[in-house]
Amino acid sequence: MATQFLSGGKAKRGPGWLRRSVATATAVALSLALALPAHSQGRVAVVRDAEIETLLKDYANPIFNAAGLKTSRVQIVLVNDPSFNAFVDGQRMFINTGALADSTVPNEIIGVIAHEAGHLAGGHQQRLREQIATAQTLSIVGSLLGIGALAAGSISGSDTGAQAGGALITATPTLAQRNLLSYRRSEEMNADQAAARYLNATGQSMQGMLTTFQRFSRSLSLSGVQVDPYQISHPLPRERIALLEELARKSKHFDARDPAALNERHQLMRAKIAAYTGGAQAVARMFSDDRGSLAARYGEAIATDLSGNSAASLQKLDALIREQPNNAYFHEFRGEVLLKLRRSDEAIKAFGQALKLDRSKSPLIRARLGFALVASGQPGNMNRAIEELRVALQAEPDNFNAYRHLSQAYGQAGDIANAELAMAEGNFRAGNRREARAFAARALQKLPKGSPGSIRANDILTIGN
Repeated sequence: MATQFLSGGKAKRGPGWLRRSVATATAVALSLALALPAHSQGRVAVVRDAEIETLLKDYANPIFNAAGLKTSRVQIVLVNDPSFNAFVDGQRMFINTGALADSTVPNEIIGVIAHEAGHLAGGHQQRLREQIATAQTLSIVGSLLGIGALAAGSISGSDTGAQAGGALITATPTLAQRNLLSYRRSEEMNADQAAARYLNATGQSMQGMLTTFQRFSRSLSLSGVQVDPYQISHPLPRERIALLEELARKSKHFDARDPAALNERHQLMRAKIAAYTGGAQAVARMFSDDRGSLAARYGEAIATDLSGNSAASLQKLDALIREQPNNAYFHEFRGEVLLKLRRSDEAIKAFGQALKLDRSKSPLIRARLGFALVASGQPGNMNRAIEELRVALQAEPDNFNAYRHLSQAYGQAGDIANAELAMAEGNFRAGNRREARAFAARALQKLPKGSPGSIRANDILTIGN
């Protein structure tokens, strides 16, 4: 289309016109990208934790069922970011650690999950891509029309025609962007209404959602910035609060409260995040009104270990375990502390107990048990380490550290061919194609021809090229 428009004028302007038209289209594309969440423009820092992931699944599964989403298809990903935010991409739901830490009760996060589930169930991501494509096309066509007007004005010697063309080039990208943002605002409102349905269907309150948007509203008020509602992709908080309040008051579950056991798990999660992100001081600030609570003491035990005093942390963890002997994650963290203290035999038992008590059978805990077995350095533990790590990888094949530890287990068992194959597979999964090919080539030289391992190594060499 650019060539048709540019060749339509009788005056030949040379390749500079083409470069400028492409530059205009590129600028439009960039302006549209700025309307998208930051996560869509780059990578996010992912956090892995069995305790938090299990809790979020417990929050999400009833909501997903109400939304008609298959729980096995939607992956919840933790993002290491202090801001209160969540977003979806494909079949993945990303939740910032900042949102988890700032939420004082489970219902706030459940409301966030319900809202994001509304986006997934509504197919908003796919439709957003279609809207972006439409907006880009509109912008490019408008820009080319502007170029045509400039060319016509130049030929006729009319300044008015040239000015009109310039105005058209300037206005069209803004119009396209506003159309796109308006579409996104309507999607946000639709997701809010869907969230209300899911919460009602599961017998849960909408108060958590109201609390979240009231927090956003206060942030905008304190910023002292006048916000143009046409230049933001989400409805202004006061508009959403008004809608949610109307929906909430119609719900018979408005006064529903989170179960005490669920709230306790929520506070334990917040304490863990505070300990990892801000140390003992952050834990103390978070639980300043209840420093003797189980969550406060859990956070303090974690922070003590992270500060380098693992022996003191172990004492605090043992006290917590005496209080709650069936808490899988107390045993899991105890295993981590024992590894630091080089007490691998005890760490193996701690991880084994954690895996036994963990009803979700998290592959993360199983992988840590495998690592503890490797860390023991005892030849008799290597076959079990290989078994545990392979089972963990079957459930979660993208765990690069598990591949690395599996390679170490094979190496200590004297099986160098499979040690190199494990590293080839791990690097391939991680996207390190050059390293994957190097390890696969070395493994292929040692593996029996035609064996399953040699076939996998050959596949990596073939696909990696």
